[in-house]
Amino acid sequence: MLKRYQVLINDWLVDYLKKIADKYDLSFSEVVRAALCLQVIQKISELNPKCKAAEMTSTIKQLVMKKNQNKDVEPEELHKFLSKLYFETRKATECWEKTQKKHKK
Repeated sequence: MLKRYQVLINDWLVDYLKKIADKYDLSFSEVVRAALCLQVIQKISELNPKCKAAEMTSTIKQLVMKKNQNKDVEPEELHKFLSKLYFETRKATECWEKTQKKHKK
């Protein structure tokens, strides 16, 4: 389920995220969600290797390289990537929460 929040973002970051949204034909909200998920996965993996999410880096590199070579990224391919990203982020956050509960006991 998605919830609506108001978030203040610097102009330069908005410009960058809009360029990504245009390049990959995504909504601005989708790009913000993806960027947050990528950052969450990275930080949780750094702080607790037990919570390392499935390797997303290679998939990201493949999509970016394909787009930079002026090849089309199929909508299904992008949707599959985003679904996997959201799933892996959720698993990583659940793992993180479990390990934090153990440390508090």
